[in-house]
Amino acid sequence: MVCVGIEPRKNAHICYYRNASVTQDAFEETMENPNRVTRCLKVSQVLSRVGDKWLLLIIMLLREKSHRFGELKSGINGISQRMLTLTLRNMERDGIVIRTVTPSIPPRVDYELTQMGLSLANPAKALGDWAAQNLAEISSAQARYDAQTHRI
Repeated sequence: MVCVGIEPRKNAHICYYRNASVTQDAFEETMENPNRVTRCLKVSQVLSRVGDKWLLLIIMLLREKSHRFGELKSGINGISQRMLTLTLRNMERDGIVIRTVTPSIPPRVDYELTQMGLSLANPAKALGDWAAQNLAEISSAQARYDAQTHRI
């Protein structure tokens, strides 16, 4: 079973699983097991974080070498200083990047991927490659959809 979603409810969370063979009894057993629910919540949080566009773009820049904050900011079109700061803090907290401060005036701060961060670089690159390879098809599908929804 793979957790594919969480729905907050009063005093509880409902996990949705993707597996056609899951019976109602198995689902209820899962819901009664707080360890599975906790794990499902944590997996959902991790997927939410690593699915963030800014995180993926930062990983793509850091997979080759470490960068200073300003280099990351200039290398990522459209990211605000605040969003870059928040994303880097979350990545550091999650163990994806290491922040190294070199005492100087002004202080030099470098960011680099941890081993775990490097293990995320290939899937991130694959996702970026997929997006680039399918841009034309996605654009066509969007145009067809938009044309259909405007006719209704």
